[in-house]
Amino acid sequence: MNLSIEDFDYELPSELIAQHPSETRSGSRLLCVGASLADRRFFELPQLLAPGDLLVFNNTKVIKARLFGHKETGGHIEVLIERVLSAHEALAQVHAGRAAKPGSMLRLAGGLDVRVLGRAQEFYHLRFPGSGTVLELLERHGSVPLPPYVSRAPRGEDEQRYQTVYARSSGAVAAPTAGLHFDEPLLAALAERGVEFAYVTLHVGAGTFQPVRVKNLAKHRMHRERYAIPEATVAALEAAKGRGGRIVAVGTTTVRCLEASAAVHGAPVAGAADTDLFITPGFEFRVVDRLVTNFHLPKSTLLLLVSSFAGVEPIRRAYRHAIEQRYRFYSYGDAMLLDKLS
Repeated sequence: MNLSIEDFDYELPSELIAQHPSETRSGSRLLCVGASLADRRFFELPQLLAPGDLLVFNNTKVIKARLFGHKETGGHIEVLIERVLSAHEALAQVHAGRAAKPGSMLRLAGGLDVRVLGRAQEFYHLRFPGSGTVLELLERHGSVPLPPYVSRAPRGEDEQRYQTVYARSSGAVAAPTAGLHFDEPLLAALAERGVEFAYVTLHVGAGTFQPVRVKNLAKHRMHRERYAIPEATVAALEAAKGRGGRIVAVGTTTVRCLEASAAVHGAPVAGAADTDLFITPGFEFRVVDRLVTNFHLPKSTLLLLVSSFAGVEPIRRAYRHAIEQRYRFYSYGDAMLLDKLS
């Protein structure tokens, strides 16, 4: 398809950008997108899946990745961790009046003295002090990294609600937001329905919010992200396919994880790897049959992914409908259940 990034733009009234989570996780709205559109509630999901289907979740856990402080010269700074590299080192975005120089020190919240080791493209390579691991220090002194379109400071509720109920593996700096709609009663109802569960891990980076800045999609380069697929998940995928069940990915990160592995090996294999897979229209999906996802930013790689999965025109139609019906958008917003374009 001869498409440019301009084909994935749309106008969204600012009041539809959700600034707070829904009253209950599974009480959010759910737009079903297939041959037609249907307005449902998320707690109705068990009725929309069949016994033997397999839900695959991303169990990454959001870390308190945002820190504030100042440089040695006194200028105020904001640090957003992008990726934890080791016990004491991380890549981060550093927002300051002037670029931080290699060798300089950043004085962050809690008296943390963090040294700038150098640059890695648009990120800074930082070394944290030995008074704890990066994750431990962030938990003590950091704050919840709400997305840039949430125009308020984090509150106590965000520590719980900007986290899935099944989060296990710390490392994400943005939530896999499709999973925010699941609560324990809904998981129990799905299990009673005969739907099975499996998990992967992909630590979401802040790059998920970055728009595509080139018109020619072939020139865009994705940030690399680390993912892991357990052997139990590979077995669950094979068993589901064998019994005729559908593979239902919860979130675009789960799609990228499963399809990245399949693109390399022909089918998902157990193990850990990095991926910079960029899914655009024409991509051949080998694993995922249905997708639970939120609404995505204009000109974003995630909007391209869902358009690739469900079809460009069906997604355009769905977004027009969602705006007309006043759905809530983005991380704390409502969800869609997409059928794969046949």
